Amino acid sequence: MSQRDVKERIASISNIEKITRAMEMVAAARLRKAEERVATLRPYADAIVDMTRQAAEAASSAERKAFPLLQGRDEINTVGILIVTADRGLAGAFNSQIIRAAQKLAAEHELAGRKVVFYATGRRGVSAMTFRGRTPEASFTGFTEKPTYADAREVAETLAAAYLDGKVDKVEVLFNHFVSALTQAVTQLTLLPLQQDPIEEALATGDADEVKGKAGASALVEYEPDPRDILERLIPDYIEITIFRSLLDSAASEFGARMTAMRNASENAGDLVTSLTLEMNRARQAEITQEIMEVVAGAEAI
Repeated sequence: MSQRDVKERIASISNIEKITRAMEMVAAARLRKAEERVATLRPYADAIVDMTRQAAEAASSAERKAFPLLQGRDEINTVGILIVTADRGLAGAFNSQIIRAAQKLAAEHELAGRKVVFYATGRRGVSAMTFRGRTPEASFTGFTEKPTYADAREVAETLAAAYLDGKVDKVEVLFNHFVSALTQAVTQLTLLPLQQDPIEEALATGDADEVKGKAGASALVEYEPDPRDILERLIPDYIEITIFRSLLDSAASEFGARMTAMRNASENAGDLVTSLTLEMNRARQAEITQEIMEVVAGAEAI
């Protein structure tokens, strides 16, 4: 490779490094805002979840039967899987790990004789599943970096309608849970049917004492209007807030993954520029040495 080629390559890589540095800074700024949205939503979401569970516990068996979203199906023949991905790439394994988890989960259900129907948020998830011959039943795009509650409501209404119409017997959600800028954990949760027994769920998660305390406290609560009317209002909110929380978590994870990916790309570009600069200097030194040898040889010939 000539010195000119090396110089052109160094210039090209340096330009790429400037772009990745800028993208890293943008992602870092957006990550802070996304983290704030997640933290702001958390108390409200926790309160909605607690109130819904307590109202379901206080309601009689007959009252709970009035809400199909609380009732599990005797046989699960069709499973709906919502995958939460991004509209854009350049975020490391952020999108691909969700796609892999979705394929693995679908294979498990199909091995058990169940049909799988996909729903997807984010262009990356839609295109990836379509490419694999699993075109989503419904797709939601254009908002993954800054989702609104209206976006979550649209997704929630679609999934709830599919469950109520009998198109699916169970709905599961796959999304990236934000742990830190360096770590995003693929998380799976069952959205529908809603969990009715908070103590039973807590035993599975290790929070039994806490939930038992809440359940005991809820026995002192008198509901006005009755639990059925409260559930009628809370159940849609429960589904919407769960989806919204997943979307916000995914957005924060996306910015964290992109910031980390762009930082690694910038560092790799810097290392490559250093390596190419050394190569160019060696080539220049060899060229100068060759010229000196030619001059000396010419002088000796004279």
